[in-house]
Amino acid sequence: MKLETYKLMLELRIDWSDLDMYKHVNNISFMRYMQSGRVNFWEASGIYEMYEESSIGTMLVSTHCDFKKSLYYPGKAIVKTKLDFIKNSSFGLKHLILDEVNEVCAEGKDVVVCYDFKKNKSCRIPEALREKLSEF
Repeated sequence: MKLETYKLMLELRIDWSDLDMYKHVNNISFMRYMQSGRVNFWEASGIYEMYEESSIGTMLVSTHCDFKKSLYYPGKAIVKTKLDFIKNSSFGLKHLILDEVNEVCAEGKDVVVCYDFKKNKSCRIPEALREKLSEF
């Protein structure tokens, strides 16, 4: 895995509330970190803006996280995100969650579907969005 292929990066402070009884970051916190990576992707790619203008947006249909190494407080979680694949109405994201010395602590994958919230059903990814997604 090449870190430079992940074009989006978000640095998050590990909070005391992210920990579990073993004093390391709880697995549910990793899922929240991935959610922050998705939101960062939505903003960078224009998905959020597209939804505000047209009621066409995205919906998470699958998420998966493999835990590799513990994260601890105090510290930082660095979330790197990139496009994994793109199909007719869906696309995938890959996330890496790193510690402050760039060691991989978790690898995540999401599958997202383009969704028309007015019609209440999935839809084809608009061509302009498809082009923008390809930049990541």
